[in-house]
Amino acid sequence: MPLIPIGTEFRTRHAPVANWVLIGVNVLVFIFTDYVSGATGAQWKAFYALDGARPSLAQYVTYQFLHGDIWHLLGNMLFLWIFGNPVCDRMGNVGYALFYLAGGIFAGFAFATSADNPLVGASGAIAAVTTAFLVLFPRVHITMLWWIFFVFTFQVPALILIVFKIILWDTILAPRLEGQAVAANVAYSAHLGGYAFGFAVAMGLLAVRALPRNQFDLIALWNRWRRRTGLVGSGGGPPLVARPIVVEELDSHPLETVPLTPVEQLREEIAAHLAARDVPAATTAYLRLLELDEHQVLARPQQLEIANHLAQTRQYGRAAQAYEDYLAAYPGSTDVSQVHLFLGLIYSRYLQAYDRAVGHLRHAVGALQQDAQRTLAAEELRHAEGQLPSGPAEKL
Repeated sequence: MPLIPIGTEFRTRHAPVANWVLIGVNVLVFIFTDYVSGATGAQWKAFYALDGARPSLAQYVTYQFLHGDIWHLLGNMLFLWIFGNPVCDRMGNVGYALFYLAGGIFAGFAFATSADNPLVGASGAIAAVTTAFLVLFPRVHITMLWWIFFVFTFQVPALILIVFKIILWDTILAPRLEGQAVAANVAYSAHLGGYAFGFAVAMGLLAVRALPRNQFDLIALWNRWRRRTGLVGSGGGPPLVARPIVVEELDSHPLETVPLTPVEQLREEIAAHLAARDVPAATTAYLRLLELDEHQVLARPQQLEIANHLAQTRQYGRAAQAYEDYLAAYPGSTDVSQVHLFLGLIYSRYLQAYDRAVGHLRHAVGALQQDAQRTLAAEELRHAEGQLPSGPAEKL
């Protein structure tokens, strides 16, 4: 598979312990059944796999922790790590664990209604987690790794990746194009069942406020789209039609909206200013945001654009902090080496924080690909090391 997800720009606020435990249990069960117990492990797999023809109630849970081979396990655990950690962070450990198991059970039922062969694997539960991620974080960017003759990474919004690549292409279109012989070992019905369960449950939890709402979830995006396009209608009335929205009507009959916290309002304001290419106004709003919560970090391109503007306007202390926050939030970004170079130059030339400059410049020298940038980093590194009290550090 030449195209795989390897990370997201989302930072968890709480340790996703439940997801770590689920991954650990999957790995330990695989080690036991495939490497430790010998023939007993094969018997366990046969007994605890979901028998599509005669399923037992216990099998709807046990099949989720069995895998066919090491690649089956690694692929599932990669997806569970990427999408499960943020969903666990939002749902909480207990709620997430119950959601995960229920998603796997529902996927198992979907499989058993259309097949009579055995089923193993966590894919159904992970499918539920994936569409829950779609509902909760549709605008979060996923970092993708692609290779054929060479390797490179790029980012794509979760809404596009999950809907068009993972669900539409991988699960619906590609199996039909490949034919039954190629797709015979993949339980696509379980995947579709998991996707449907995860989407419906996550949307329902948001709708009844069982999960905390924000301005970036799928329901909020849908409400904003309706307001922008002027679509109105009711659940029992005629189909939605478009008509102009006037200010007086909005004042007297406000559309349903999601109350925003001051932090969320400022983040929305920053995004609007950047979309209108008003970077100075966005920067002003960003500084107000930090006054409310100094730990706030914007989406990757927004954070970098604000940091660049602060540096260009000679607000070097604030620029340095914005770059530092960028590195902490997005350590896997493709432009990390350039950011280390910028920070090294700012600390060395403008803030005289030579100890900090040396650390960033050393990283830049070792990671930069362009000769001119690497030469600049090396020259500035020698200057910064010379300003330290003990002079340049000796190499062992």
